[in-house]
Amino acid sequence: MFTVEQIKEAHSKVKSGADFPAYIQDLKKLGVTYYETFVADGHTDYYGANDYKTKSPAKYEILTVAETSNEKQFKTDLKAHQDGKTDYPTFCNDAAKSGIEKWAVCMDEMTCIYFDKAGNKILVEEIPR
Repeated sequence: MFTVEQIKEAHSKVKSGADFPAYIQDLKKLGVTYYETFVADGHTDYYGANDYKTKSPAKYEILTVAETSNEKQFKTDLKAHQDGKTDYPTFCNDAAKSGIEKWAVCMDEMTCIYFDKAGNKILVEEIPR
């Protein structure tokens, strides 16, 4: 099974949102099948075969996630991040302001789904293969 240290090593290659597809491929090779990243503190729950689960520690001080989502603003901020115009901390701050509670990545479906605090899907993205 994979470890948080192996995931950190794969993540160290990510410099912007443009590097995300290659990162996902690295995680798949490690055996990660699904993960959820929580905007409030940046921790991630990683899942693998046979109910395997591991969790990364919080990455930063608690952010306040807006109660109401702003889908339009979030899409603008996400595009900027994916184009390499913002770093990860900026993206997380922007996501919190837009009411994004978490995102979930499914390796089988190659999707990244962004959720608000009520559990509503705000955006479903296909991850380039």
